[in-house]
Amino acid sequence: MTKITGGCLCGAVRYESSGAQAMAGICQCVDCRKSSGAGHCAHMGVPEPGVSVSGPTTAYARAADSGHIVTRHFCATCGSALFSSNDAMPGMIFLRASSLDDPNVFVPQMVVYASRAPAWDRPGEGLPRFDTMPPGM
Repeated sequence: MTKITGGCLCGAVRYESSGAQAMAGICQCVDCRKSSGAGHCAHMGVPEPGVSVSGPTTAYARAADSGHIVTRHFCATCGSALFSSNDAMPGMIFLRASSLDDPNVFVPQMVVYASRAPAWDRPGEGLPRFDTMPPGM
């Protein structure tokens, strides 16, 4: 299996995953929009045990609409968004697709919180779209 690698803008933080993409989505919730500085975020879920991170990150934890805690990690130096975790999905790390060395390893499967998308941002044409988070996620 090919390793998935990525990191921040300044190079202070690097990560590597030996696990394959388990799930991937584009999210248009307010928190993802604000943390990305764009109309959406793209996340790739990989098994946490296969992920290694080097370099200092700063974490920000916040309750999502579901009440579950999402913890986002950013480079402590340049502020690049890198990965997150969600207490509803223990054992998974969600790599920010924008931080991947090869962005083409990200294969989106759905768009969530599509009801909150700004009119000017319509990613994922042809993908299943959910107004909120789909059941079981």
